[in-house]
Amino acid sequence: MTAGPIGLLPRLTRPSGPGTVAARSAGVVHSPLRRTLTFVLFVVAVLVLWEAVKWFGGVPWRFENVFGTGQDLFHDPPFRWAFANDLNLPHWFNILAVLGQPVQRGSEESLLQYLGGAAFYTWREAAIGFVVGGLLGLTLATIFVHSRLLERAFVPYVVASQTIPIVALAPMIVYAFGPSVASVVIIATYLTFFPVTVAMIRGLRSPDPRALELMRSYASTRWATYRKVRFPASLPYLFTALKIAATASIVGAIIGEGPGGVPDGLGRAIINFNQYYITGPEKLWGSILVSALVGIIFFTVIRIAEMVTLRGRPDAAGS
Repeated sequence: MTAGPIGLLPRLTRPSGPGTVAARSAGVVHSPLRRTLTFVLFVVAVLVLWEAVKWFGGVPWRFENVFGTGQDLFHDPPFRWAFANDLNLPHWFNILAVLGQPVQRGSEESLLQYLGGAAFYTWREAAIGFVVGGLLGLTLATIFVHSRLLERAFVPYVVASQTIPIVALAPMIVYAFGPSVASVVIIATYLTFFPVTVAMIRGLRSPDPRALELMRSYASTRWATYRKVRFPASLPYLFTALKIAATASIVGAIIGEGPGGVPDGLGRAIINFNQYYITGPEKLWGSILVSALVGIIFFTVIRIAEMVTLRGRPDAAGS
């Protein structure tokens, strides 16, 4: 126990030393590596299960000249499961193979190049909505924390706003603001501001009451208390919300691109390839794969920013 300045209650001190620092550093290094390895193993398990389902209940497999050996491979599954046929559940290696093929007959652009450009376009829309929604959520949370009256009056409406299905709301937003990128950004903002608002209301009230009392005893302004105490204490809550909002903004952008009439994003690509699903299901699955990767990458970027910002905090590595 060490005594702080006059007016401060005693606080606990953490043990320090070379061994402690090394242990913390090892935890910071090993935790991301362990999480990455766990994710890779999960993906491998899903792919193995995918092919196991088709092995037991799909359509007959026919592979010619396997690995260049000149041998043909044929397998007749013992069962016939409707959901495991090549139309509903194509082989994952066929999905990866079609990414390297032309997006259209006679085109020099591969499907992967086309989806990569569409993914970047969608990500830009989602990123704008993410920033606007994050700032809007932070502003609302700040207002609600400093005004109980406004919190009681408007927070129920903030919660109720999320009960409207985004699929039903998106056409209304497009009708109101026109079929444009602005409508897509508004939809992404709509899905982003809510988790930030709710998390930051909790985060801005998380500081130790003794710290707030100390700031009041120094006659600090609300802005000084917010900047030096409330906001730093709320950063773990903020990044938790931002990780949720990052993936939600991608979903909102993809959903908004359909009725929004945006021709260059993943939403339009998914709609187009869905129309030709009977003749080429792998293209639609490839679009879904790229959409998932965009969300994962955006989440990872926020996670890296969280680790850099919160480095040195005891719970930063494992959050």
